[in-house]
Amino acid sequence: MMNRILTHEQIQHIAKRIAYQIYETNVDEKEIIIAGINGGGMSFAKKIAAILKKITDADIILCKMDMDKKNPLKSGVNTSMDEQEYTNKSIVLVDDVLNSGTTLIYGTHHFLKTPIKQLKTAVLVNRNHKKYPIKADFKGISLSTSLNEHIKVVFEANNDAVYLE
Repeated sequence: MMNRILTHEQIQHIAKRIAYQIYETNVDEKEIIIAGINGGGMSFAKKIAAILKKITDADIILCKMDMDKKNPLKSGVNTSMDEQEYTNKSIVLVDDVLNSGTTLIYGTHHFLKTPIKQLKTAVLVNRNHKKYPIKADFKGISLSTSLNEHIKVVFEANNDAVYLE
């Protein structure tokens, strides 16, 4: 059985709130890199970036991060930007769900190999089941779920939703 946790309108509101929080944290920056983790993270990053472009004069640069979410150590982490393009820049790493923290910790580790100005994390849903010491700086909602429950995020034109299965 699937229970809808967030509607399309609620997700839009969360994306807008997080965009404003990112703007406040980066108010003096000329460039902000929004790095979306492949899949739902990239879809959520695009929503945030679109809102940021409307509220700040800073250049908003979208970066795609690819990794095998089940085994990031084996696959490695790749980004659509070269290292020198994000050196000494402010970066926000975005994912749809913070589950165990594996994806965010490997994504963070990738950027920390390079001197950067600031690194923040943003997630739509924080599940509170972390096995790594990582937190979301900007989060839509926090859910205390059981380990057998699954969060399903759907990004469809005008029909975004989050379900608990």
